[in-house]
Amino acid sequence: MFINYAMKWVHDLLKEEMKLVEEEFKKNLKSRVALISRVGEYMLLSGGKRIRPTILILSAKMSGYKGNRYITLASIIEFIHTATLLHDDVVDNASLRRGNASANSLWGSEASVLIGDFLFCKSFSLLVSDSDLKILETIASATTQMSEGEILELIRTADTKISEEEYIQLITSKTAVLMAAASKIGGILGEVSSDYIEALEKFGLNLGIAFQLMDDCLDYTGDPKEFGKEIGIDLKEGKVTLPLIQTIKKCNKDEKKVISDILLSEEIEREKFEEVKRLIYHYGGVEYTIKRAKDFIKTAKSYLTLFPSSNEKKALLDVADYVIKRRL
Repeated sequence: MFINYAMKWVHDLLKEEMKLVEEEFKKNLKSRVALISRVGEYMLLSGGKRIRPTILILSAKMSGYKGNRYITLASIIEFIHTATLLHDDVVDNASLRRGNASANSLWGSEASVLIGDFLFCKSFSLLVSDSDLKILETIASATTQMSEGEILELIRTADTKISEEEYIQLITSKTAVLMAAASKIGGILGEVSSDYIEALEKFGLNLGIAFQLMDDCLDYTGDPKEFGKEIGIDLKEGKVTLPLIQTIKKCNKDEKKVISDILLSEEIEREKFEEVKRLIYHYGGVEYTIKRAKDFIKTAKSYLTLFPSSNEKKALLDVADYVIKRRL
């Protein structure tokens, strides 16, 4: 199958680097507070896709970087991503993450929030030690935008009037900017010109948007065992994602009221979820969202035309294809 083959060869290409990244995780999770290490290792070593560290390392190597600073920086990017997952699962009251029990369901919401805070603080401590102002500014800007995106998502809960353009801006802030930061940092490490750094940043940004759009589809179509988290959690939390936005745009007045009432419900029973899912399929919400994701992937890949052929460039293009074809 394409996904397994594509990601296996990418994994093999970076096998040694990713082993060092995993070791960096363990080293930086050491704390006199045992719970920090326990929860941090549970989250970081529980089978994440490592797309963001992969993008950072490939971008750096494609840009001609020969050192090893990308090991620490890749681990920092994953620390920040993991911190957002800890916080997201508390906000969403999620019980599953990566096919396992979520940290908040095992250790409680208070511990999850505080350990997420620890990972953020540790990330910036490590960045200060790296002492590269451009990289520090890149990650500071990304994390600020991510926080704004999370808050904007909260404000727009159950808002059936959100437009596609507004939603794309929301997920750009919430999800895509960290992938953009990862690829941009690769260019900064390689000391390529500003045009190349901008191209890498835009590659990551468009890839990140597509990644979230596919997540939106999988929330209605995925298998919980493959997807690694609960199906229908977006609807349960009142999140109006692109499959639903497209459906609301096309459905009739009565159907819009059905969707609105379900979004505002305190509890969503299985048959209600299936009713919304039926409408989404009827009006092509998933099909449309996949098409838009493919558009963003095409745009993302176009930004790599500046770079000469290399194994790293081929790997980044394959990662982009994987985003569309993944099932988890």
